[in-house]
Amino acid sequence: MATGIYLFQNDLRLHDNPAFSLACEEVDHLICVYCLPPGNANQYPYRMTQLGYARQQFLLQSLDSLREQLHSYGQVLHVLLEHPLDILPQLISQFSVSAVYSSEHAGIYENRIWQTLQGRYPFLVFRQVAGHTLFDRTELPFDIKELPETFSAFRRQVDDIPIRNPLSSITRMPPAIKSINDYDVVSPMLNSRHDNPFTGGELAGLEHIKHYFASDKPRNYKITRNQLDGWDYSTKFSPWLALGCLSPHTIIRVLENYEHQHGANDSTGWIKFELLWREYFQWYAHCYGTKMYHFAGIRNRRPHTAFYPERFRRWCEGNTPYPIVNACMNQLRQTGFMSNRGRQLVASCLVNELELDWRYGAGYFEQHLIDYDLASNWGNWQYLAGVGADPREHRRFNLDKQTAQYDPEQRFIRSWQGNKHDGGMDSVDAADWPIY
Repeated sequence: MATGIYLFQNDLRLHDNPAFSLACEEVDHLICVYCLPPGNANQYPYRMTQLGYARQQFLLQSLDSLREQLHSYGQVLHVLLEHPLDILPQLISQFSVSAVYSSEHAGIYENRIWQTLQGRYPFLVFRQVAGHTLFDRTELPFDIKELPETFSAFRRQVDDIPIRNPLSSITRMPPAIKSINDYDVVSPMLNSRHDNPFTGGELAGLEHIKHYFASDKPRNYKITRNQLDGWDYSTKFSPWLALGCLSPHTIIRVLENYEHQHGANDSTGWIKFELLWREYFQWYAHCYGTKMYHFAGIRNRRPHTAFYPERFRRWCEGNTPYPIVNACMNQLRQTGFMSNRGRQLVASCLVNELELDWRYGAGYFEQHLIDYDLASNWGNWQYLAGVGADPREHRRFNLDKQTAQYDPEQRFIRSWQGNKHDGGMDSVDAADWPIY
């Protein structure tokens, strides 16, 4: 009787989950595990260790949803407050585990955990399958280490590659091992009164896709996507994609069905275009590893920025001389979400106006965004800071011009109290800089 462990990470779903489907086919008993919070081997000063409240609640909701779905199959999700390298060896020894399964992850530290386990247990079967990308690495027309340096070059090479259909629903699931104590650590931390339009979990994500494509929003997406506030201007798929509650293959297939029924246009094409941007950044993270966190990025080009503690604090608190930036940052702290246009504006402000190390901005986003995705977040910050996949060396947004274009009546600024700032910026000098 073969016993396996399935380590859930960025794949909190049952639909179109190739690694989990494989585990269900190959073992007789299955132990399903999620380690909360996910372990990162090395923490740097600019990487936040504590999740923001909105991000934490969205994750907990997603785990609770997955737990209920597994329970309907007679399975148990063990959410554990331990590092994978501490708890998995205990489970392997105690229950004579013969195989360990997981979906591929773009994170260098998550991959090091997997490699460490493989090194410790060479006699076990370790299986990882990609579930976070549209393409398998064997389908790419280049080696990962030869990833094109720009998105445009990447897109030209992958545009004609067929995207597989989502996998069929799981019909059989190996039983859980009943002798494992099931401690519920999720429910005590869940806040049923948490007020947010986003609800975590696979079922909520699938319901959102259904409603979105039942409307005319996909036909107008390219026109509305740069708005700063509201529910209808963008797809809002990203929070569920980030945790793997939704499969990118499922979104592509529903999009194609929509185009078949209603016709394709620039807006529906742009939805796929942005899914390909996400795809590019996944492989970007696989390719560059720790360079995702280097100050000089992948281009070894050091920006003319530093770290000013007071400026960074003011940026985080929405207390800068730039009302549109303040409004966006207030929105982020309160909801865990910000529009794509807003993210570009606040990032440009941090790098160009405040002259701050871009990594601190990326780390703050990591802490608060409910749609935090390692690859997209750090890749996009590198792009804007001029140290990543952008063929241009410098991207700077004129904040006054952007305000006039996207918030001409300042409704967004008033709604999120962007004008409430004290007008200051620096009250300390270089003596307060951190020592490296």
